[in-house]
Amino acid sequence: MEEVEIVELKKMDLRDAVIIDGFPSVGLVSSIVANYLVALLKMEYIAVMDSNLFPTVSLIRNSEPLGPARIYARPHLKDGEQQIVVFSTELQPSAAMLRPLGRAVMNFAQQQKCSLIISAGGLIIEGDDEPENVNEKRSEVSVYGIASTERAEKRLRSADAKPFVEGVISGTAGVLLNEGRRRGMDVVTLLAEARPNMADARAAALILTAIDQMIMHLSLNVEPLCKEAERLEAQLKVLHKDAEKKSRDDSPAVAGYH
Repeated sequence: MEEVEIVELKKMDLRDAVIIDGFPSVGLVSSIVANYLVALLKMEYIAVMDSNLFPTVSLIRNSEPLGPARIYARPHLKDGEQQIVVFSTELQPSAAMLRPLGRAVMNFAQQQKCSLIISAGGLIIEGDDEPENVNEKRSEVSVYGIASTERAEKRLRSADAKPFVEGVISGTAGVLLNEGRRRGMDVVTLLAEARPNMADARAAALILTAIDQMIMHLSLNVEPLCKEAERLEAQLKVLHKDAEKKSRDDSPAVAGYH
């Protein structure tokens, strides 16, 4: 088996699709973005990522077993609608998994002739982490962006995002940016200030707004996400903690998905 293998469950034409990297980040921003898009756009489970590096866990949702890392896409597109592909997982990838995961996403994008990869992430808020204080400042929070190519930079300019001039971007987002630069593949990373110790749905809403500005005919409605932020934050935090615990325990009573 390859380090990370992508197994198709349903054939779908993904030419010119935009890929959203939903691997966990600061404040679980990318995870919230991924989950919200899957639900809002009624996306279908089309492929699973599998690897010997993955823990032997199966996510159960609506009585259906799902792989630890999944791929979703929009079915039944109308004329002019943009195809979106979402990579989603509840697991925090280990350092050994980051390069294989990023390269697997990049290989998939090139094989399927997708047009753009977007990584959503969080920037750690320095100072007071009290929710009341942070929320008061939320209207002042900016989204920052960085692109791998000039083509991607042009698309980034259509979003209300400030240039990310200097710093470090780690995780799968960092791998995707480097691979995109090396392969000439369009990759954009969007970052918003987020609280590191809890799921930050408000930061995710800012990222979703920027994604909506970059992609025509998407017309995302982020109001429900803002209104239900506390419930979504609590739900995702519990889910991720549970997944991490089972990953550490690696209990044989928890079935792996292959």
